[in-house]
Amino acid sequence: MAANTENLTNVDEYESFKDEAYSSSTSTAATSYATSVSSYVRDGVEENGRKYPAYGRNMYGLPVDEREQERNDLQHVKFNLIIGGRLHLAPIAKAPLQILDLGTGSGIWAIDAADQYESALVTGIDIAPVQPTWVPPNCQFEVFDVEDDWLFPKNSYDFIHARELIMAVRDWDRLFTQAWDHLKPGGYLEVGGMYPAPASDDGTLPEDSYLKQVEKLFFQMGDAMGAPMQAPTTWREKMERAGFADVKETIYKVPQGIWPKDETLKKIGALENCTLTTGLEAYLLRGYTILGGRLEELQIIVAEARRELRNPRMHSYVL
Repeated sequence: MAANTENLTNVDEYESFKDEAYSSSTSTAATSYATSVSSYVRDGVEENGRKYPAYGRNMYGLPVDEREQERNDLQHVKFNLIIGGRLHLAPIAKAPLQILDLGTGSGIWAIDAADQYESALVTGIDIAPVQPTWVPPNCQFEVFDVEDDWLFPKNSYDFIHARELIMAVRDWDRLFTQAWDHLKPGGYLEVGGMYPAPASDDGTLPEDSYLKQVEKLFFQMGDAMGAPMQAPTTWREKMERAGFADVKETIYKVPQGIWPKDETLKKIGALENCTLTTGLEAYLLRGYTILGGRLEELQIIVAEARRELRNPRMHSYVL
């Protein structure tokens, strides 16, 4: 039986980390090694004043420090507003038993899902152990790279959720195939993410703007890191190729400021503006240095792009 899927491209209308150390009263080489690996994963690596993951088979483009987790939580509020105050669009069973959250980040979605579905064990996985320790009893977190071979039991999940895996996934075909193999018959996969190409319908976003320059940098960085930003435009085809049926794609326009008249869209725009102005450096810093750019140049680009985002006469949005 083919598993049904919900392919969500998030954008709106104008719009317990388990310590890998062994517990032992004696000091052994194995214990010492495992403890050092665990500490290394916990501490991450420092670059240009930001903390990045120390674990994972591929380089991840975004930091994982406290500033980034706060932005991640704001993103969660924004996405909930975009899809009508819900945690997801997929019509999953009312009492699911197993839910998997890929790239869980701060863990906020998994925690909310555990509160909403008390019947389910919600597992959030990520390459960085940045999630809180005080969580609902039916919520757990594991350090795991979604691009590795999945070690979870196959045909076991009612729902697999993934959001904003930007700069994280190189092989989407493999990810969707693994999701297919690990869903129960009739289970759902929902994938959401922004397509970082700002536009305007009234010509208020010039092609020579700094926001458009940032767009070009995003796509160059993604290509350089082997994680193309065009990925959301291929999800539907790749999910169907993996075997999923009834794939539905929902596309929204998300305003990048408070210019919409609609009050809900205005709130969404305010959240998007806040997460973008605070996150521009996070999005660009590592990738820009990979491209050979100088930090002084990046600071100018970020400052000018933030200035444009504060302009209420610029009616930009992303998909």
